[in-house]
Formats: sequence, structure tokens, C-alpha cells
Amino acid sequence: MAEHNDPAYVVVEGPIGVGKTTLARRLAGSFGSELLLEGAEDNPFLERFYENPRDAAFATQMHFLMQRAEQLRGLRQADLFETTRIADFLFEKDRLFAQLTLTPEEFELYERVYNHLAPEVQPPDLVIYLQAPVSVLMERVRKRGIEAEQRIDAEYLQRLSDAYVEFFHHYDRAPLLIVNAAEIDLVSNDGDYWQLLERLRTIRSGRHFFNPAPIA
Repeated sequence: MAEHNDPAYVVVEGPIGVGKTTLARRLAGSFGSELLLEGAEDNPFLERFYENPRDAAFATQMHFLMQRAEQLRGLRQADLFETTRIADFLFEKDRLFAQLTLTPEEFELYERVYNHLAPEVQPPDLVIYLQAPVSVLMERVRKRGIEAEQRIDAEYLQRLSDAYVEFFHHYDRAPLLIVNAAEIDLVSNDGDYWQLLERLRTIRSGRHFFNPAPIA
């Protein structure tokens, strides 16, 4: 259940396989909040991207950019007093993926559209950034068994993880909680999860780290 001083708009972020969507779902249950999911399965170009990244990268990124902008366009501070929102995507992260996948010419065109849409997007009250080694990400991708994702290789995940580290090293648009998600189970272990929930409810500004020993 949400408390009076809980953040109104929380984003869970991290590379593919780190568990951001499942954590976002659990937080939404705890806060009794609206859940905003990026809906990767609704992108008609994504499977083609995993099959042939070079041919489908631009269409994939443009679809994600427009989709996320549409989801967040109406999210203004006045609306956030109505109910808490939990999202599994940060608008700015779309640009991070575009830098990895697009040619310089494609990225120049992409960025013109991105810069037009970005000012309309409300920044979160808190960002939770989940980290884990690539070996852990690969194992989690394998276990969840989404067919298109089985084509993802360790090299791509390493580049993506490095890009996330660089991005959040400079991120200052919202309070940030960096979570070592490699050894703890935030989905099915109540002790780990409640530690995190208690910690995030204390954050009002700045950069923080959550690296607890796992609870059996």
C-alpha cells in the first residue's frame, strides 16, 4: 500500500534480463499503483532486429521512440497527485539503444525526432537502476525463454551493460538508487524485496547504492 510520502513516479531500469519488468510489477502491487510497461512485444520490428540487426535497427528504434513518447506524453506533475505510477522504462534510455544500433546517418535523423519529443516528458521522482554481470543476464534471458531474445549474444549484452553504466554515471535528472541485483532475488524472496522497498521510501534526492547480503 502506498504511503503519504512515497514517490509519485518511479522508473525501474537496467539491461535486458536484469529483472526490471518483474520488479516493476511487484512494486506496482505494493504501491497499489498504475503500471507503465514498455511493451517490447508490441514492436513489429523487434524480432527482425534480433535476426538481422543492421537491416531492422532504424525501424525498431523509431517505433520504440514514438511508442514511449506516446505513453508518457500526458504524464504531468498535476496528474501524479492522482495515483502513483511505476514504469519499466526511462525515456532517455531509448537514445542509449539508438547509439548502439544505428549508423551515424541514421542516428542524426533519430536524434532530431528525439530532441523534438524529449521536452514533453516528465522526469521521474525516483529511478531504480538494476545491475548484474553479463553472465547473470545471459542466464536469465535463457531461463525466461522468449524466443526472439535467444538470439542475443554476450557481446551485445556487454556493450549494452557498459552503455548503461556510462549513462547512469552522468544521470542527474532524478534521484537514483543503484541496485546490485546479481545475488539477491527481488521477485520471489520477500526479505530481499522488503529491504529494497524500505530503502527506496527514504530517498528524496541524490545518488544511492543498495548492495545488501541476500536473505535466505
